Parts: sequence; C-alpha cells; structure tokens
Amino acid sequence: MEVSPTELMNILNKVVTRHPDLKTDGFGLDTCRSMVAVMDSDTTGKLGFEEFKYLWNNIKKWQVGRGGTPKSGGHPKIWETTRNPKSLFPPGFRLPPPLWGVLGRRYGDEGGNLDFDNFISCLVRLDAMFRAFKSLDRDGSGQIRVSLQEWLQLTMYS
Repeated sequence: MEVSPTELMNILNKVVTRHPDLKTDGFGLDTCRSMVAVMDSDTTGKLGFEEFKYLWNNIKKWQVGRGGTPKSGGHPKIWETTRNPKSLFPPGFRLPPPLWGVLGRRYGDEGGNLDFDNFISCLVRLDAMFRAFKSLDRDGSGQIRVSLQEWLQLTMYS
C-alpha cells in the first residue's frame, strides 16, 4: 500500500485527462518525485497510505478552491489567508508579493503563469515547508534554529 513517484504520476495523469478544463501538459516524473519527497515523512521514497491520502485530499481541495491561475504578478485567492478556508497558510500569514515572483519563476512559464501540475507542485512544496517549520518552531516564536545537518536533511530530500 505504497505509491512510488511513477505510480503517482500515472494516477495523477489519469485524473487530469478526465478534466479537460485544467490547463496542464500532465504531471512529469520529476514533479512527482518532488511531491513524493516533500510528502514522504519516513523517507522510504514512496507515499504510505496516510501520506497519499493527505496529498490527495489537498490536491482536491486546491483544485476546487483555486480561484484562478496563479501568476507572478497576480494575487490568486489561494495565497490569501483571510476569509479563505482553502488557503494552506496559517491564519494571518500573507505571502509577500516578492515571493509570488520567486514562485512564478520556479514553477511557472516564461510569463510566470502556472499550469495545474506546476501549481499543485508549488502548493505541495509550500505546505511541506510550513509543516517542517512548524515542527521546528517548538516554542511558537515564529523563528527556528537549525543545524547544518538538519538544514541539509530538510532541503536536499525535498
């Protein structure tokens, strides 16, 4: 009951072919490897049932609550935290506009537009980074201190 990156790619591509309204070229293997890596809490290289269920529920939620295609210069509803139950950010957090540009350059096309597969990949990564930060922010101060080994573990596999 584990899902490899190749199996995840096949599952996701089967689903997106049933939704012609989604702008996507399909999920690539590298994108699925990245998604598995950031969701794989036990570092097996595969998603267990609970990990897959968490990912799947988020993909459904983000697809429904998308509110437009994100772009580096725009302000899609998914980035909002107030009055948006579909937001992945903690209440009160605002994704700074300069970070929109970074996300557009990393996950978007030349114009900063994100198609569906890159949009989901971006949100999976943001969600994982928030969860990792929260687990390291033991006193709830909004600041963390990490060793080089912790930093490399956190960033290299994800």
